[in-house]
Amino acid sequence: MRSKAVIAMSGGVDSSVAAYLMKARGYDCMGITMKLFHNEDIGVSKEHSCCSLDDVEDARSVAYALDIPYHVFNFSERFQEDVIDRFIAAYENGSTPNPCIDCNRYLKFDKLYHRAKELGYDYVVTGHYARIEWDARFGRYLLKKAADGGKDQSYVLYSMTQEQLAHTLFPLGGMKKEKVREIAQTQGFVNAKKHDSQDICFVQEGHYFEFIEQYTGKSYPEGDFIDKEGTVIGRHRGIIRYTVGQRRGLGISGPEPMYVCAVNPSANTVALGKKQELFSKSLTAGDVNLISVPRIEGAVRLKAKVRYRQAEQPATVTQTGEDTLNIEFDEPQRAITKGQSVVLYDGDIVVGGGIIQ
Repeated sequence: MRSKAVIAMSGGVDSSVAAYLMKARGYDCMGITMKLFHNEDIGVSKEHSCCSLDDVEDARSVAYALDIPYHVFNFSERFQEDVIDRFIAAYENGSTPNPCIDCNRYLKFDKLYHRAKELGYDYVVTGHYARIEWDARFGRYLLKKAADGGKDQSYVLYSMTQEQLAHTLFPLGGMKKEKVREIAQTQGFVNAKKHDSQDICFVQEGHYFEFIEQYTGKSYPEGDFIDKEGTVIGRHRGIIRYTVGQRRGLGISGPEPMYVCAVNPSANTVALGKKQELFSKSLTAGDVNLISVPRIEGAVRLKAKVRYRQAEQPATVTQTGEDTLNIEFDEPQRAITKGQSVVLYDGDIVVGGGIIQ
């Protein structure tokens, strides 16, 4: 009996080629698009969203060309609870969230995985650029970087569990993006030249604070900009508009550029400082998920990145509790931001990660 795979099809070129590759390898495939929200309900245009009607039609077109069944599953309620509500709560609490990580964690590799099991399918397949390997020495599945370093998405996948890794396939993990587009063009896929989705799928043109105000119906009160001594140096326009490291849009003039160094929701203040005040050498992380090991024993030398586009940095990592870590970097890091994820690497292997506290 052939193995059965659910293909998460966003309407983009990557998931379309993933579907093609899985069918070519002899899997019994079914294409699925997750309907996460209604664009008109949150004021998102179709151009740069992965959830537009055009995206559904593109996915359906590719599934038809591949002669595989195709369905749209409505996961909008779960998406609202586990992605949008978390996103808003983070900004209201002075943090900077990563909704793509939450979407992978709660939707693609949880909700969709369980739906696939209910339907009798063995694997969930996505177009992510990452690799999964079985480590026979330690009896664990490993998450590894993609062969195409410029497209590697392992950072946003660190929350995957051993069970999820065992039932997930990333057919693009060993490929270059150029080859993926070449396959799509050869197959005549309608989305072969389609742009990659950008930014946050439910936030139009990066104006996240406008989205939050519209979605919640709230207005966020003005408050004080303060310096490191606590001296008031200006007025801010609501804490949801600010994140650590931000320079633009402050409306503060002075002899040197000022940057957001901290957001304090309880006092409704935003602390500003000079560029050098953004740098620190340590962080604590919670909500930790480890992949390559069950636990970090002692002080371990690894590399860590505190944002998606950052190069990994050498650090000493200590596990301080069941799901907490302390990380000491060799060199000070710019704008370590509460709410973002820190992900740990040992060469190409993702050791695990957590949420910066």
